[in-house]
Amino acid sequence: MRIAISGPPGSGKTTICMLVANRLDYDFILVGQIFRQMAMERRVDLETFGRLAEEDETIDKELDERMVALAKANENIVIEGRLAGPILKSKKVPVFATFIDASEQVRADRTARREGKDAESVLKEMRSRERSEKKRYLAYYGIDPSDRAVYDLWVDSSNTSADKIAGMIVDKARKAEAEHASQIQEAD
Repeated sequence: MRIAISGPPGSGKTTICMLVANRLDYDFILVGQIFRQMAMERRVDLETFGRLAEEDETIDKELDERMVALAKANENIVIEGRLAGPILKSKKVPVFATFIDASEQVRADRTARREGKDAESVLKEMRSRERSEKKRYLAYYGIDPSDRAVYDLWVDSSNTSADKIAGMIVDKARKAEAEHASQIQEAD
């Protein structure tokens, strides 16, 4: 069972990804780490690499190829990334796609605490990053990251604990997997 966890920065998706992976005893992939690794390989800082990605779609294509290859190589994995669910589904890789959301202010506050920064400056950085990513995602894939249609589960983490959300994802993913297995048996 592959589970993809997507969402904007500060939504809690990384924490939730690790909790889900731990509960299922699965490995996990953080797509942001792959992006950071690619920036390091090119010897540029993350912000510069993000701007380069706006102009050069091969960067996102390479990121996607790396993520899809890792997902295909492991059926029991949790993948955290802004477009992990939609991209895996578009590549016909079976996945339970979850979107974690939270209010903009909650996300800015969480990120500010985590990074030891001022919430207002984080909010500005977050908005800039999200505009950049949305521009790329629409241009390269025709995907709006806030479109709920592609996801199997959409959760607001503003007032719900990461642990509770992780439990919800595991339960819903297991039910979806059981339903899928039942449909396959009926078809045989």
